[in-house]
Amino acid sequence: MRSQGVLHSDTEILVPFFDIDTMNVVWHGHYVKYLEVARCALLDKIGHNYTAMLESGYAWPVIDMQLRYVRGATFGQTLNVRASLVEWENRLKVNYLITDLASGERLTRASTVQVAVEIASREMQLASPRVFTDAVERALK
Repeated sequence: MRSQGVLHSDTEILVPFFDIDTMNVVWHGHYVKYLEVARCALLDKIGHNYTAMLESGYAWPVIDMQLRYVRGATFGQTLNVRASLVEWENRLKVNYLITDLASGERLTRASTVQVAVEIASREMQLASPRVFTDAVERALK
């Protein structure tokens, strides 16, 4: 069973024509973009977005991504992309659920893992920086 996470953010995305492939469904690579939009909304909700991460001296590259496609999204369909915070103390793990907004039908599920890298030294951190974990703790209260 996939973790629902301790904090989540829902983002609506209207599928544009230019995301559709010759099979009349969203090209698989565009789902990564939808995950990024939802993850940015989640980080905004936490109060520590990518701008704050950079200002604190850390980059957070994605080191792992998993996607499972159930049904293809189509042009003009409104999607709900839920990003759920699962882990944050040693790495940032986010689970995603993409559903059709109108019916609630599950279309895709995914997860990403990111780690903190100190920008100055380019060293990967074995624990998330305190500035980030403190922001998560504040958001959870």
